[in-house]
Amino acid sequence: MTSMINSTNKSHKSNSIWSNSEPAYLKGMEEWKVRLASGIGKSEWKQLLSYTSDLHITCTHAPTPPFHQPWEEIGTGYCYGPACGHWDLVHAALDFLPHHPLHAKNQLLNLLALQRHDGMLPGSVWMRGDSVSWSNTESHPPVWPEAAQAYYSLTGDTPFLGVTLRALDKQLHWFEANRNAQDGGFYYTDILNHEWESGVDEGVRFDEIATGPYACIDATSHLYRAYEIAEHWAMELQETTLADLYRSKRLVLQIFIQDRMFNEDVSYFFDIWSVNEPDHQHLAFEGLWPVVTGAATSDQAHRVIDRYVLSQQHFLTEHPLPTLAISDPKFELRMWRGPAWNSMTYWVALGCYRYGRTDAAMLLLEKALDSTAKQFAKTGTIWEFYHPFGETPDKVARKPHTPYNVPCRDYLGHNPLIAMAQLWDLCK
Repeated sequence: MTSMINSTNKSHKSNSIWSNSEPAYLKGMEEWKVRLASGIGKSEWKQLLSYTSDLHITCTHAPTPPFHQPWEEIGTGYCYGPACGHWDLVHAALDFLPHHPLHAKNQLLNLLALQRHDGMLPGSVWMRGDSVSWSNTESHPPVWPEAAQAYYSLTGDTPFLGVTLRALDKQLHWFEANRNAQDGGFYYTDILNHEWESGVDEGVRFDEIATGPYACIDATSHLYRAYEIAEHWAMELQETTLADLYRSKRLVLQIFIQDRMFNEDVSYFFDIWSVNEPDHQHLAFEGLWPVVTGAATSDQAHRVIDRYVLSQQHFLTEHPLPTLAISDPKFELRMWRGPAWNSMTYWVALGCYRYGRTDAAMLLLEKALDSTAKQFAKTGTIWEFYHPFGETPDKVARKPHTPYNVPCRDYLGHNPLIAMAQLWDLCK
């Protein structure tokens, strides 16, 4: 990892939000807890969600360079922490909507403040000791606009929308210049250098494929949704020329996903190199991203949901959603090769909800939260990821070749549990 910024400020280690000198912000955090205590989700989840809110507060720190706003770390138990950014920042922001939108906004502003002039946004930001660092070469999936759009829908904060549109426009130009795949679509550098820009470390899709700038189903789907949100924001700000540009790019990408990345016989989405190559096909959860982002046709989405998401032979485990279908020969109880990550369960449930499948969304969320609450009652912690068959999380592996081979404890970054409970409520 290349260090980009070094700071001598060490206060981020102990300066939680409770010592912040901004009483308005502190009041907002307290009010957020009170609103949550009024009840969301099932009563059986109450202790879990209360612990989640306490952990959010513990993980929130006063402004520390390079951040101008209070910032939230991934979790006090993260083995490489303190750190923030990447998927984790987005999930933290979603947990604070709708009851404390200021915190969500602050996390997004912190992220956008790190954007380079060429549009690149860094992935994980490491806040270790007296230094701050991030990679100059690996970015992260552009999913932050989902949280920004949720914030805007709630608040109507037009000045903020202008900031986010400019940032997204620059980031999209960066992706087009640096992650444009051969013959269409987009890729993450996972396929080039196994540095796991996607956040899916050691995923099975790249075990045997030759390196090259080939279209990845997750990256291509994420860019589709980013184009769609950029189009919407431009229309909101009456920038019709820009909106028309992103609409045309979105439609081209949607046709590419629907026509070239979906296997009709299997009824599933794959990377471009495996869609017509059965020997390279794996039922990885990344094939669900076109459903999450809305890029799939209605028919494709319902086929994927019915044949795979709701199948006990594939993804409907005791604790859904396994990151690889249990029917896949490469399934194993190791990190992104089988265990369940609550964050991805949330995204898939959101996709089901968007296609009118509240039955599927509610089932996924309820099973995942029931299982998470059960493990919390047993272990007193929130785990980085979970055993898909409902057993104790310490029975699944993380990275056997490292000193950290069990899921981290007190890990918030991939556990948008409050957002999950709120989506469950919405589906009722």
